[in-house]
Formats: sequence, structure tokens, C-alpha cells
Amino acid sequence: MNLKTFANENKPALLRTVLILAMIVLAAVVRLAPHPWNFTPVGAIALFSGAMVRDRCLAFLFPLLVMFTTDAIMGFNKLSLLVYASFLLSVLIGRAVVGARFSLPRGTKGASPRAKRESQPESATGAKKRTLQRIAGATFLGSLQFFLVTNFGVWAFLTTYPRTPAGLAACYLAGIPLFWNTLAGDAFYTTLLFGSFALAERLSPILRQPTCRDAL
Repeated sequence: MNLKTFANENKPALLRTVLILAMIVLAAVVRLAPHPWNFTPVGAIALFSGAMVRDRCLAFLFPLLVMFTTDAIMGFNKLSLLVYASFLLSVLIGRAVVGARFSLPRGTKGASPRAKRESQPESATGAKKRTLQRIAGATFLGSLQFFLVTNFGVWAFLTTYPRTPAGLAACYLAGIPLFWNTLAGDAFYTTLLFGSFALAERLSPILRQPTCRDAL
């Protein structure tokens, strides 16, 4: 199979991936603009990438590239690696809570029972749907784990608070206002990303369903 034939057969999946990447890049630019503390699109980008990008490597790579590129401009800090790890957790949450299964191409004769099940429509297999409840739940979980992970890092790796149970409690208590900023930012940008993609799917039906199991 030549490259042109492969591209034609996988055109919906390729178009989806290009659109998702373009939306992620546009959202990443917003991080460079002035914004309230923790009111950024990165958590939403991680959830969106995990939920929408079929290829696991790319799903994790996109948010990392966003963080690294923007941090190269804004500056790194002692907690950067921990923050990166937290956003990778958000990718996992997006895949586990929101991510939808994709269908196999025609010609699955002889495929394994699992492959045949995955080739059926989502409604037949009980695969996860992108519902408001799932997206809202994933958004809250992503914001919560970011709050828990990063505040633990502040307590463990910086000198702001004593490394005692009381110091850890004080660190989390002080971080509560920032948690609400994080949740508000994640909710706003998650709504924007998923809503924009849903609108694009409605306007362009070719984006709705990839036809290849191994599509991006």
C-alpha cells in the first residue's frame, strides 16, 4: 500500500488529528498571555489530548510539547518536572474517563474476537461516549490531582513550609484559592476545546468517526 492510498483510507483520522493538534497549539498560545494564577489551558489540553488522540504516544506528547515550548519562553522552575507528571496524569484521566473507542476498517475477517468487538459501532460495544457528565468529571479529577500533586511538591521540595504534617496541612490550606482558579481555568478551556471540536464534527461529518483501528 502506497502512502497516497494509506492517506485516502485514513483521511478522517488524519483530519481529526490535524484539527486536534491545531486546537492544542492555539490553546497553548493563550498560556503565554497574561492570566490569573493557575487559570491556564494546559490542564484542559492534557484532558482533551488524552480523550481525543487515538495514538497513545501522541496523546502524551502533545501536552508535554506545549509545556516545554511555553516554559522555554516563560522559564522553568524547581517543580517543572512534577507539574509535567501531573499533566500526564490528566492525559490518563482523559483517556480513562472520556476517551472513545474507534472502529476497525472493513475486512476484519479472521480477526480476534476482541478485534471484532472493537469493530462494532460504539453503541453496540458499550464504549464510552463524550458526554457532559464524563467531561465534567474528568475536569474535576484533573484539577484535583493537580492541586494534590503540586502542593505536595511545594511542601516536599521547597522551603516555604516545614516538612511536618502540620506544614503539609498548611500548604494545602494555602493552596485552596489557587485550586478554584485551576478548576475554573480547566472548566473554561475544556468547554472551549470539546465544544469547538463537537461543532466541527457537526459541520464536517467526515471528522466524526475514524475508519482505522490504528488511526492517530
